Amino acid sequence: MFTGPDGRLEGRYCHSHVVNPSLALVLHPHPLQGGTMNNRITYELYRVFEKLGFSVMRYNSRGVGRSQGRFDGGWGEISDAAAALDWLQTMNPHTSGLWVVGYSFGAFVGMQLLMRRPEITGWVSIAPPTTHYDFGFLAPCPCNGLMIAGGMDHIAPETTIRKLVDKLNAQKGVDIDYRVFPEADHIFSDHIDKMIIAVKEHVMNAVSTS
Repeated sequence: MFTGPDGRLEGRYCHSHVVNPSLALVLHPHPLQGGTMNNRITYELYRVFEKLGFSVMRYNSRGVGRSQGRFDGGWGEISDAAAALDWLQTMNPHTSGLWVVGYSFGAFVGMQLLMRRPEITGWVSIAPPTTHYDFGFLAPCPCNGLMIAGGMDHIAPETTIRKLVDKLNAQKGVDIDYRVFPEADHIFSDHIDKMIIAVKEHVMNAVSTS
């Protein structure tokens, strides 16, 4: 448990044994649609960063699980993410990089956090809900990252995500790694393992070239 802006927040944290490790904060999908830190995709993302030697954290936003407070339409949840990031940095005062990782609603929260915290060096955004939220705030996008879409996703349609990627790639100095799984739906049924491999490949390549 750690202190958030609207009460105590519940999280899971793995401290790396690497000296001055990179950090990763993993954000879960929409609370009102059952999203928690134990969502399978959220958990698998947490595990891949743990295996890569990161100090990594996932947590329940306000009103979820044992976290205090109540859902705030996304804006309070961005403050929760900032508090989680503060805690993660306090536990790791000397780091070599910082990643924010979000799935669905968590992708929106993560990208909002990206624009507020210049120390973030990388990001992963899976099935960002581009038809539910305006991502025009990514102007300019401060660093490169990975975006993943499912071709059969009716909640976050691939065509709208592709438009966002094209807009970001048109910005000077920005190079978005865009991966599409043509047969995947919003929950990546039968495609989670392949999606996690894509995340691992991107992160390993980004870290090796940084």
